[in-house]
Amino acid sequence: METDPIFYRLFKQQPSCFFELIGRPASEAEAYDFSSVELKQTAFRIDGLFIPKAEFPEMPLNLVEVQFYSDKKFYANLFAELFLYLHQNNPTQNWRLVVIFGRRSYEPKEVAPYQALLNSPQVQRIYLDELEGVPETSLGMRIVQLIIEKRDASAAEQARQLVVQARQDMSDDAERAEVVDLIETVVLYKFSKLSREEVQEMIGVNEFKQSKLYQDIKLEGKLEGLMEGKLKVIPQLLSRGFTVEQTAQILELTVEQVRQGIQET
Repeated sequence: METDPIFYRLFKQQPSCFFELIGRPASEAEAYDFSSVELKQTAFRIDGLFIPKAEFPEMPLNLVEVQFYSDKKFYANLFAELFLYLHQNNPTQNWRLVVIFGRRSYEPKEVAPYQALLNSPQVQRIYLDELEGVPETSLGMRIVQLIIEKRDASAAEQARQLVVQARQDMSDDAERAEVVDLIETVVLYKFSKLSREEVQEMIGVNEFKQSKLYQDIKLEGKLEGLMEGKLKVIPQLLSRGFTVEQTAQILELTVEQVRQGIQET
Protein backbone atom coordinates (compact mmCIF):
# COMPACT_ATOMS: atom_id res chain seq x y z
CA MET A 1 0.00 0.00 0.00
CA GLU A 2 1.27 3.49 -0.86
CA THR A 3 0.89 4.85 2.65
CA ASP A 4 2.65 8.23 2.38
CA PRO A 5 -0.14 9.98 0.41
CA ILE A 6 -2.80 8.30 2.57
CA PHE A 7 -1.25 9.56 5.81
CA TYR A 8 -0.73 12.99 4.26
CA ARG A 9 -4.44 13.19 3.44
CA LEU A 10 -5.38 11.80 6.86
CA PHE A 11 -3.31 14.35 8.77
CA LYS A 12 -4.50 17.13 6.46
CA GLN A 13 -8.17 16.24 6.99
CA GLN A 14 -8.00 14.98 10.59
CA PRO A 15 -4.95 16.67 12.16
CA SER A 16 -6.15 15.91 15.69
CA CYS A 17 -5.47 12.19 15.15
CA PHE A 18 -1.73 12.90 14.83
CA PHE A 19 -1.66 14.40 18.30
CA GLU A 20 -3.75 11.52 19.67
CA LEU A 21 -1.24 9.15 18.08
CA ILE A 22 1.69 10.74 19.94
CA GLY A 23 -0.20 10.95 23.23
CA ARG A 24 -0.96 14.67 23.13
CA PRO A 25 -4.37 16.36 23.52
CA ALA A 26 -6.31 16.37 20.25
CA SER A 27 -7.01 20.08 20.79
CA GLU A 28 -3.34 20.88 20.08
CA ALA A 29 -4.13 20.49 16.36
CA GLU A 30 -5.77 23.92 16.49
CA ALA A 31 -2.35 25.49 17.02
CA TYR A 32 -0.86 24.09 13.80
CA ASP A 33 -0.93 24.25 10.02
CA PHE A 34 -0.07 21.00 8.21
CA SER A 35 1.91 20.52 5.00
CA SER A 36 4.70 18.45 3.47
CA VAL A 37 7.98 19.87 2.25
CA GLU A 38 10.49 18.98 -0.46
CA LEU A 39 14.04 19.93 0.46
CA LYS A 40 15.81 22.11 -2.09
CA GLN A 41 18.30 20.54 -4.52
CA THR A 42 17.84 17.06 -3.04
CA ALA A 43 15.63 14.01 -3.53
CA PHE A 44 14.50 14.29 0.11
CA ARG A 45 10.92 14.99 1.07
CA ILE A 46 9.53 15.18 4.60
CA ASP A 47 6.20 13.32 4.71
CA GLY A 48 4.46 15.74 7.03
CA LEU A 49 5.10 19.00 8.81
CA PHE A 50 2.98 20.51 11.58
CA ILE A 51 4.09 24.15 11.77
CA PRO A 52 2.88 26.18 14.77
CA LYS A 53 0.66 29.11 13.87
CA ALA A 54 2.06 32.58 14.57
CA GLU A 55 -0.06 32.98 17.70
CA PHE A 56 1.45 29.80 19.24
CA PRO A 57 5.23 30.45 19.14
CA GLU A 58 5.86 28.25 22.19
CA MET A 59 4.63 25.07 20.45
CA PRO A 60 7.25 22.74 18.89
CA LEU A 61 7.63 22.12 15.19
CA ASN A 62 6.48 18.54 14.41
CA LEU A 63 8.19 16.66 11.58
CA VAL A 64 6.52 13.37 10.59
CA GLU A 65 7.92 10.42 8.67
CA VAL A 66 5.86 7.31 7.78
CA GLN A 67 7.61 4.00 7.06
CA PHE A 68 5.82 0.86 5.86
CA TYR A 69 8.74 -1.21 4.56
CA SER A 70 12.26 -2.21 5.63
CA ASP A 71 15.15 0.04 4.60
CA LYS A 72 18.63 -0.30 6.12
CA LYS A 73 19.41 3.34 5.30
CA PHE A 74 16.16 4.70 6.72
CA TYR A 75 17.69 6.48 9.71
CA ALA A 76 20.60 7.80 7.65
CA ASN A 77 18.14 9.41 5.24
CA LEU A 78 15.76 10.51 7.98
CA PHE A 79 18.29 12.43 10.05
CA ALA A 80 19.81 13.89 6.89
CA GLU A 81 16.32 15.21 6.04
CA LEU A 82 15.84 16.57 9.56
CA PHE A 83 19.06 18.55 9.76
CA LEU A 84 18.89 19.67 6.15
CA TYR A 85 15.41 21.06 6.83
CA LEU A 86 16.69 22.88 9.93
CA HIS A 87 19.63 24.25 7.92
CA GLN A 88 17.49 25.44 4.99
CA ASN A 89 14.60 26.89 7.01
CA ASN A 90 16.25 28.00 10.26
CA PRO A 91 13.11 27.68 12.42
CA THR A 92 13.01 29.46 15.77
CA GLN A 93 10.84 26.85 17.54
CA ASN A 94 11.95 23.68 19.24
CA TRP A 95 11.34 20.57 17.11
CA ARG A 96 9.88 17.09 17.57
CA LEU A 97 10.53 14.26 15.10
CA VAL A 98 7.80 11.59 14.96
CA VAL A 99 8.50 8.34 13.11
CA ILE A 100 5.47 6.15 12.36
CA PHE A 101 6.33 2.54 11.53
CA GLY A 102 3.61 0.26 10.18
CA ARG A 103 5.27 -2.54 12.15
CA ARG A 104 8.20 -2.69 14.56
CA SER A 105 9.87 -5.15 12.15
CA TYR A 106 10.22 -2.33 9.59
CA GLU A 107 12.65 -0.47 11.87
CA PRO A 108 16.35 -0.95 11.00
CA LYS A 109 18.24 -3.25 13.34
CA GLU A 110 21.60 -1.45 13.14
CA VAL A 111 21.03 1.90 14.85
CA ALA A 112 24.28 2.48 16.77
CA PRO A 113 25.28 5.65 14.84
CA TYR A 114 21.89 7.21 15.66
CA GLN A 115 21.31 5.87 19.19
CA ALA A 116 21.89 9.22 20.92
CA LEU A 117 19.32 10.87 18.65
CA LEU A 118 16.84 8.02 19.10
CA ASN A 119 17.21 8.31 22.87
CA SER A 120 16.42 12.02 22.73
CA PRO A 121 12.99 13.11 24.02
CA GLN A 122 12.70 15.08 20.78
CA VAL A 123 12.45 11.85 18.75
CA GLN A 124 9.34 9.70 19.13
CA ARG A 125 8.77 6.33 17.46
CA ILE A 126 5.26 4.91 16.93
CA TYR A 127 4.61 1.26 15.98
CA LEU A 128 1.10 0.95 14.60
CA ASP A 129 0.96 -2.82 15.13
CA GLU A 130 1.41 -2.22 18.87
CA LEU A 131 -1.15 0.53 19.37
CA GLU A 132 -3.20 0.21 22.52
CA GLY A 133 -5.91 2.30 24.08
CA VAL A 134 -7.05 3.90 20.84
CA PRO A 135 -10.13 6.11 21.46
CA GLU A 136 -13.04 4.27 19.85
CA THR A 137 -14.86 7.51 19.07
CA SER A 138 -11.95 9.14 17.23
CA LEU A 139 -12.64 9.03 13.48
CA GLY A 140 -9.03 9.78 12.53
CA MET A 141 -7.59 7.10 14.79
CA ARG A 142 -10.11 4.55 13.52
CA ILE A 143 -8.93 5.32 9.97
CA VAL A 144 -5.37 4.62 11.16
CA GLN A 145 -6.62 1.24 12.42
CA LEU A 146 -8.24 0.59 9.03
CA ILE A 147 -4.93 1.25 7.27
CA ILE A 148 -3.21 -1.53 9.24
CA GLU A 149 -6.21 -3.91 9.25
CA LYS A 150 -5.79 -7.21 7.38
CA ARG A 151 -7.33 -7.61 3.92
CA ASP A 152 -10.45 -9.49 4.95
CA ALA A 153 -14.13 -9.05 5.73
CA SER A 154 -13.34 -7.26 8.99
CA ALA A 155 -11.64 -4.45 7.05
CA ALA A 156 -14.74 -4.01 4.89
CA GLU A 157 -16.99 -3.95 7.96
CA GLN A 158 -14.69 -1.47 9.70
CA ALA A 159 -14.82 0.77 6.62
CA ARG A 160 -18.63 0.59 6.58
CA GLN A 161 -18.72 1.68 10.21
CA LEU A 162 -16.34 4.56 9.47
CA VAL A 163 -18.58 5.80 6.64
CA VAL A 164 -21.54 5.74 9.04
CA GLN A 165 -19.51 7.60 11.67
CA ALA A 166 -18.45 10.24 9.13
CA ARG A 167 -22.09 10.78 8.17
CA GLN A 168 -23.11 11.14 11.81
CA ASP A 169 -20.19 13.24 13.07
CA MET A 170 -19.54 15.61 10.15
CA SER A 171 -22.10 18.22 9.13
CA ASP A 172 -20.04 19.84 6.35
CA ASP A 173 -20.76 18.13 3.01
CA ALA A 174 -17.34 18.82 1.49
CA GLU A 175 -15.37 17.71 4.55
CA ARG A 176 -17.46 14.56 4.85
CA ALA A 177 -16.95 13.76 1.16
CA GLU A 178 -13.17 14.16 1.60
CA VAL A 179 -13.11 11.73 4.54
CA VAL A 180 -15.34 9.18 2.81
CA ASP A 181 -13.13 9.39 -0.30
CA LEU A 182 -10.09 8.73 1.89
CA ILE A 183 -11.80 5.67 3.40
CA GLU A 184 -12.61 4.46 -0.14
CA THR A 185 -8.98 4.94 -1.17
CA VAL A 186 -7.69 2.87 1.76
CA VAL A 187 -10.10 0.05 0.89
CA LEU A 188 -9.16 0.27 -2.80
CA TYR A 189 -5.51 -0.27 -1.88
CA LYS A 190 -6.46 -3.26 0.26
CA PHE A 191 -8.77 -4.83 -2.34
CA SER A 192 -6.89 -3.81 -5.47
CA LYS A 193 -8.85 -6.17 -7.74
CA LEU A 194 -12.11 -4.33 -7.06
CA SER A 195 -13.27 -1.26 -8.95
CA ARG A 196 -14.14 1.95 -7.11
CA GLU A 197 -17.83 1.27 -7.80
CA GLU A 198 -17.54 -2.21 -6.24
CA VAL A 199 -15.77 -0.74 -3.21
CA GLN A 200 -18.47 1.93 -2.85
CA GLU A 201 -21.11 -0.80 -2.90
CA MET A 202 -19.17 -2.89 -0.39
CA ILE A 203 -18.80 -0.10 2.18
CA GLY A 204 -22.17 1.55 1.53
CA VAL A 205 -21.04 4.78 -0.10
CA ASN A 206 -23.57 6.73 -2.11
CA GLU A 207 -23.97 9.62 0.27
CA PHE A 208 -22.65 12.41 -1.98
CA LYS A 209 -25.50 12.14 -4.47
CA GLN A 210 -27.90 12.24 -1.52
CA SER A 211 -26.23 15.28 0.03
CA LYS A 212 -27.70 18.77 0.07
CA LEU A 213 -24.71 20.09 -1.88
CA TYR A 214 -25.29 17.68 -4.78
CA GLN A 215 -29.04 18.29 -4.80
CA ASP A 216 -28.59 22.07 -4.76
CA ILE A 217 -26.16 21.99 -7.66
CA LYS A 218 -28.34 19.55 -9.58
CA LEU A 219 -31.37 21.82 -9.13
CA GLU A 220 -29.34 24.65 -10.64
CA GLY A 221 -28.76 22.46 -13.66
CA LYS A 222 -25.00 22.53 -13.26
CA LEU A 223 -24.28 18.84 -12.98
CA GLU A 224 -26.28 17.81 -16.03
CA GLY A 225 -26.30 18.87 -19.63
CA LEU A 226 -23.81 20.99 -21.53
CA MET A 227 -20.06 20.99 -21.00
CA GLU A 228 -20.22 24.73 -20.38
CA GLY A 229 -22.40 24.21 -17.34
CA LYS A 230 -20.05 21.58 -15.94
CA LEU A 231 -17.01 23.81 -16.40
CA LYS A 232 -18.74 26.66 -14.57
CA VAL A 233 -19.26 24.54 -11.45
CA ILE A 234 -15.61 23.44 -11.17
CA PRO A 235 -14.54 26.47 -9.05
CA GLN A 236 -17.52 25.93 -6.74
CA LEU A 237 -16.55 22.33 -6.02
CA LEU A 238 -12.85 23.13 -5.60
CA SER A 239 -13.65 25.97 -3.20
CA ARG A 240 -15.60 23.50 -1.05
CA GLY A 241 -12.52 21.35 -0.63
CA PHE A 242 -12.96 18.71 -3.35
CA THR A 243 -9.83 17.53 -5.14
CA VAL A 244 -9.38 17.70 -8.91
CA GLU A 245 -9.93 13.93 -9.10
CA GLN A 246 -13.13 14.08 -7.03
CA THR A 247 -14.41 17.01 -9.11
CA ALA A 248 -13.79 15.03 -12.29
CA GLN A 249 -15.69 12.04 -10.88
CA ILE A 250 -18.63 14.16 -9.74
CA LEU A 251 -18.95 16.01 -13.05
CA GLU A 252 -18.21 12.91 -15.15
CA LEU A 253 -15.24 14.64 -16.76
CA THR A 254 -11.62 13.59 -17.21
CA VAL A 255 -8.99 14.99 -14.86
CA GLU A 256 -7.45 16.79 -17.85
CA GLN A 257 -10.79 18.47 -18.66
CA VAL A 258 -11.06 19.70 -15.07
CA ARG A 259 -7.51 21.08 -15.12
CA GLN A 260 -8.21 22.80 -18.43
CA GLY A 261 -11.39 24.24 -16.94
CA ILE A 262 -9.40 25.63 -14.00
CA GLN A 263 -7.05 27.43 -16.39
CA GLU A 264 -9.94 28.93 -18.32
CA THR A 265 -11.77 30.31 -15.27
